[in-house]
Amino acid sequence: MKKIFWPLIVSIALSLGILLGGFVVSSTFQPSSLSANANKVKLNKLIDFIEQEYVDDVDTDSIIDMTVTSILEQLDPHSVYIARSEMQSISESMRGGFVGIGINYYVYKDSLAVIKPVVGGPSEKAGLMAGDRILYADGKKLFGQKTPNDSLVSILRGEEGSKVQLKIYRKKTKQALTVSLTRSMVPIKSVDVGLKLTDGMGYIKINRFSESTYAEFIEELKALKEAKMTGLILDLRENGGGYMDQAIKIVDEFLPAKQLIVKTVNKKGNATVSKSTSRGIYEQGDLYVLINENSASASEIVAGAIQDNDRGTVVGRRSFGKGLVQRELMLGDGSAVRLTTARYYTPSGRSIQKAYNHGFEEYNNDFITRYESGELYAADSIKIADSLQFKTVNGRVVYGGGGIVPDLFVPLDLKHGDDAVLLLMRSGLVSYFVFEQIDANRAAFESYSQTRLSEKVKEKEQIYKQFKKHLSDNGLNFNLDKRRDLIEFFLVGEFVHQLFGEQDYYQWILKEDPMIKAIDSKKP
Repeated sequence: MKKIFWPLIVSIALSLGILLGGFVVSSTFQPSSLSANANKVKLNKLIDFIEQEYVDDVDTDSIIDMTVTSILEQLDPHSVYIARSEMQSISESMRGGFVGIGINYYVYKDSLAVIKPVVGGPSEKAGLMAGDRILYADGKKLFGQKTPNDSLVSILRGEEGSKVQLKIYRKKTKQALTVSLTRSMVPIKSVDVGLKLTDGMGYIKINRFSESTYAEFIEELKALKEAKMTGLILDLRENGGGYMDQAIKIVDEFLPAKQLIVKTVNKKGNATVSKSTSRGIYEQGDLYVLINENSASASEIVAGAIQDNDRGTVVGRRSFGKGLVQRELMLGDGSAVRLTTARYYTPSGRSIQKAYNHGFEEYNNDFITRYESGELYAADSIKIADSLQFKTVNGRVVYGGGGIVPDLFVPLDLKHGDDAVLLLMRSGLVSYFVFEQIDANRAAFESYSQTRLSEKVKEKEQIYKQFKKHLSDNGLNFNLDKRRDLIEFFLVGEFVHQLFGEQDYYQWILKEDPMIKAIDSKKP
């Protein structure tokens, strides 16, 4: 595969994630004036003419959706339209939960296979296990039907407190079972994990800033303090943002009272300033914030506040560069717009919004530009405007105009050329392959310790060879032999993930994390 293809795919996918995940504040604000001007009347008449006079039947709803999208595209890259059909899933993600039965699953060989039940969810409480096949839900057949995923979701979800009867087949014991459970709120965690690394450092990984993020974060932070952590690593890599208030609350835990966290300025020039309080529970102690090219919005507020107040060390690569604030405005039919209403500035006065005056395509392809320029591999390739110099509390020079530049730069990977392999090993193809391997002999795999599991994956290269065949069967013909050790490492990680859980997975995968290693190398 040519190298240019994978950054293009990543750039498009992650830019879209940042567009959808980078909003800041929700609102039911309505315009102060409802008087229709000539242009509004013109648009309404056009829709009426199409509905009443056009020769063919036309879905005017879709035309309106396209019109709204087109209007917003004239503004900035982060003012976006959210169709009614998308609102539920996006709202659930940012609210931090949904009502359902609580499983991770694959549609595997045309049947619904449980990867694992959500810890504490209805399915786990009812006794469902990894590898179970759900054959029927309230008598509705789920196998052999080629049921679309969105239809499966609607069948498994429902009203809170509603009951559902499942008929399952437990392949491991060759049993047919009937299980009744009650749907309830299933959390969508925004904090993936909090754990103590082998060297005593605390580690917290935040994947987005939802309504529940601060509550999740503070629970993990308190637990790590009680465990006598020697310092804290806050991982905001791949975090496209979310609610600003959650980011501000998290920063407040690190700063003494009355220090500036962030300032927002609206169209009229009115500024809103957020400062720290005296409530912080980790105002002293080593602090490292991990960022990369896909850390955006609220993630950059956290990194910028820590950097400008000289509270900790920002580690990684230059962040995305989103310094615009959006409000979510409902349109009355279940759809909404996220409209840019302000800009935010870090404590030193930096706007970190990257330029978008050369078109949104160039803006969204910024990852490719960074890749081709070598910026992802060498700190001296980062383009910084000397005119945009600012100073931290202690007088250090920092730069504005396109993301947060880290204090400690870490290249994309230890070896140039491993990047496409790393992308592949973090894809769904790997987790599907590992599920298939476990499913073929679940009892044996579930009996393995992590040490034995690692030995099994490397044993006579059998699993490695099967993985290469799996890729080939899916039309991916990579020459992977030079990267076999790296591939086996990630394969073991995914086996650990599915068989043991989040804590064990992160303990495994962080052992070879370049940014963690960079921090270790800088310690006294």
